Amino acid sequence: MKTTRREFVQQALKATTLTALGTPLAFNALADSRTTETTSSPFDILTDGVALQFAQVPLPYAYAALEPSIDAMTMEIHYTKHHTAYIKNVNEAIAADKISFGTEKEFFANASKLSAKARNNGGGAWNHNFFWQTMKPGAGQPGGKLAEAINSSFGSFDKFKEQFTQAAMTRFGSGWAWLVNEGGKLKIGSTPNQDNPLMDVSELKGTPLLGLDVWEHAYYLKYQNKRNEYVANWYNVINWDEVAKRLA
Repeated sequence: MKTTRREFVQQALKATTLTALGTPLAFNALADSRTTETTSSPFDILTDGVALQFAQVPLPYAYAALEPSIDAMTMEIHYTKHHTAYIKNVNEAIAADKISFGTEKEFFANASKLSAKARNNGGGAWNHNFFWQTMKPGAGQPGGKLAEAINSSFGSFDKFKEQFTQAAMTRFGSGWAWLVNEGGKLKIGSTPNQDNPLMDVSELKGTPLLGLDVWEHAYYLKYQNKRNEYVANWYNVINWDEVAKRLA
């Protein structure tokens, strides 16, 4: 039976509201009025105290700021429902499992020892914090040392795009495509579900510089099953300044 756009939105809201209840959504009311970008790293958002707690970074732009590449409704649901649920669930898992790691780096370095709830939601929390900060309206192309590194590693910017697009398109089911720095060499790959290259269980290792969410909830409202169109338009909103900072 064919599902209408309205029914899809209603189902998405119902599916995520149950897990998001009780989570502070102080960022939601501010999102539409934000125009300044955040430059903080996802590694810098730990709360006070000994035990690790994940926190949701403020969205650096309004929900509609990345249109037409990413539509406002998808951005709002993605940020306030999906991402918020990951934050809530990983912090619940940290408390329930008595996880004592003090940093996110340490948390992911021991991903193989975590429960499924802690690993999956910790990845979802961190990956999305990273994702929001590596996008902005009116993106151009990389320059300076970043452009040199891309050309050196892949031959040209166009060849980088070809390889990154292939990684995004060949990730079966849900997951992420990544550009990472491993020992000064740039590499492209992908991870399943909410895994990331910082995890000890990941085949792709390195410091993430750029990541693309290819879960269907990231693009289905606008692009339906056309992941290729979503990927192609995403290049228009990459925050190359932020990627360059992560390379430095």
